[in-house]
Amino acid sequence: MPSSALFEPATLHTLTLRNRFVRSATWEGMATEKGAVTSRLIDTMVALAKGGVGLIISGHAYVSPEGQATPWQLGIYDDALVDGLRQMTDAVHAAGGRILVQLAHAGHFALEKAIAIAPRVVSDFDGLAKTPRHELSVQEIEELKGAYVAAARRAQAAGFDGIELHSAHGYLFSQFLSPWFNRRTDTYGGSIENRTRVHVETLAAMRAVVGADYPLLIKINCSDFADGGLTEEESLSAVRRMVPAGLDAIELSGGLLTGGKLSPSRPAITTPEKEAYFRQAARAFKAVLDVPLILVGGIRSPEVAESLLADGSADFFAMSRPLIREPDLVNRWTSGDRRPAQCISDNLCFRPGMMGKGVYCLTKERMETQS
Repeated sequence: MPSSALFEPATLHTLTLRNRFVRSATWEGMATEKGAVTSRLIDTMVALAKGGVGLIISGHAYVSPEGQATPWQLGIYDDALVDGLRQMTDAVHAAGGRILVQLAHAGHFALEKAIAIAPRVVSDFDGLAKTPRHELSVQEIEELKGAYVAAARRAQAAGFDGIELHSAHGYLFSQFLSPWFNRRTDTYGGSIENRTRVHVETLAAMRAVVGADYPLLIKINCSDFADGGLTEEESLSAVRRMVPAGLDAIELSGGLLTGGKLSPSRPAITTPEKEAYFRQAARAFKAVLDVPLILVGGIRSPEVAESLLADGSADFFAMSRPLIREPDLVNRWTSGDRRPAQCISDNLCFRPGMMGKGVYCLTKERMETQS
């Protein structure tokens, strides 16, 4: 075993994790059409646990039917889904792993069959999948918060070790934060305090339900990297308002699903300098926050993660695409094989997911076929 703090047990709120590596929430495309857990999804989670990942965060689970983003996405909007979710968490725990559920609502980016909703209707966003047809009323915001609280209850009942709130990449809670999306003139729009209000109220309501010891995390953009979008300064201000409401840790990401100067997933991460592309923002957040920071975005080698841990830039390190190709990557590194992840960041892994085949590394499959 390598001598490195990366591979030693670490604490995240009340959770003791076997190492500092996190599987960032990844749409697997393996649930049923109604969002129920399948045996293939359970097998995928178990492979990650057996592969050495310290903490697994589930694919984004939609909290209400109109909030579904992608086909075959995991759901947590109905009590009937709890038994399947419990089977998944039991299997992960039996394999020695820990697992959180990520709660989400797609907002603008909902499926065509759903009703696209937004903090406020806008129509001039370059590359937006559709113009939202409905602006949320204050009453509907109350109902939205209620959907998250109900999902939090289901998460606990299903045996998840905690919850992550998805507020990145342009999904609904991200849209509330972004001044480009959010052009409301009421108490949920305008200042960053108002744009953070739905987060603070939702976190406080969930905390009241799950108790003080249950970990509550958020995934948030450090910046939208889009003209008129959320800035790093605003994002940091938002998080500082969320922590007193019950936030235990943040996962720092950035960019929007479409458009903007920087997408959440960069291609061609071929050198250490191209890794951890949100590292500068992470340092700014760590300088003023007392809660742990999980850094996602281009982590490909243990050396880069070690340097960021050593200089205090981040506390935990999340990966998505590398663990699609190598679910046992952390075990490989732990055994002493410290070669970078084999993932070449071509994003082809999501194509089979859109075809109903589940997400997997298409490049690896092609290489094996050719050999």
